[in-house]
Amino acid sequence: MSTLLEVKNIKKHFPLKSENFFSREKPVLKAVDGVSFSIEAGETLGLVGESGCGKSTAGRVMLKLLEPTEGEVFFKGENITSFRGEQLRKLRKDMQIIFQDPYASLNPRKTIEQTITEPMKIFNIPKEERQKKLKRLLDVVGLSSYHKSRYPHEFSGGQRQRIGIARSLALEPELVICDEPVSALDVSIQAQVINLMEDLQDEFNLTYLFIAHDLSVVHHISDRVAVMYLGELVEIGEVAEVYQNPKHPYTQALLSAVPEVNPNQEKQRIILSGDLPSPANPPQGCKFHTRCPYAEEICRTQEPKLKKVSSDGQMASCHFVKEVVD
Repeated sequence: MSTLLEVKNIKKHFPLKSENFFSREKPVLKAVDGVSFSIEAGETLGLVGESGCGKSTAGRVMLKLLEPTEGEVFFKGENITSFRGEQLRKLRKDMQIIFQDPYASLNPRKTIEQTITEPMKIFNIPKEERQKKLKRLLDVVGLSSYHKSRYPHEFSGGQRQRIGIARSLALEPELVICDEPVSALDVSIQAQVINLMEDLQDEFNLTYLFIAHDLSVVHHISDRVAVMYLGELVEIGEVAEVYQNPKHPYTQALLSAVPEVNPNQEKQRIILSGDLPSPANPPQGCKFHTRCPYAEEICRTQEPKLKKVSSDGQMASCHFVKEVVD
């Protein structure tokens, strides 16, 4: 397998209004604060964490919808960080996104035909070919050709997300960033959409970055999983390894909250103390130390690095990995 996307130490800081007018240091919100990982062609990498940890921002930086404050993004071995204008326009064909809210991401004044074929028009695909592609895309996402003349408000939430998926595939991309694509849907519909996405991955040879906070969904669809906390990666590895043997205490706490299928099976819930710190003023040292049950003095002063913690390539950023595992 070859590396399709690689991000190196990407940061995205948003400026905040300073209360002290004369201060030289301008306050910033550190939404993403030094994230590095790669995605292999054909795989699905799940990116999980609490709301506000920077998952969606990281995804938008990778797509060049947001400019990184620092760091580099490589697509198929090429550094795309400085891409502008025509270079960026051509790149859009290979990288697409499925948004969280299917209704907000569709133009209410455009029919489904106009929505799906608009990207094809931009890339000068002939009208006859556009119609063929439209018919096929509607078919593969489970909609009929008579739906093409309807507007978004005439569809259910699940159908609207299928339209969003069809639009993302209009230009036959290689990478699709799925930004919580099922979180706004009914649980019964979620399973249908996830199964559809798995089928489409095989049919169109897609690579997914699947952003979510539902660990059950991520477990089902992902090959590898990366866990974020306050803008940083705290653990990454094969999905089976991370779910069965989580090495970071934050990952352990997240997984302890996942409901068991068997109601008679007892599970020890890990309750984290304290509130989630503000990304505008993150703690010194390990960002998780304010809520970690294993925290020592070193955690308050030294920031742990992401390091290999198993023979399978699993990585975690914790000073006390052995103590946590034992």
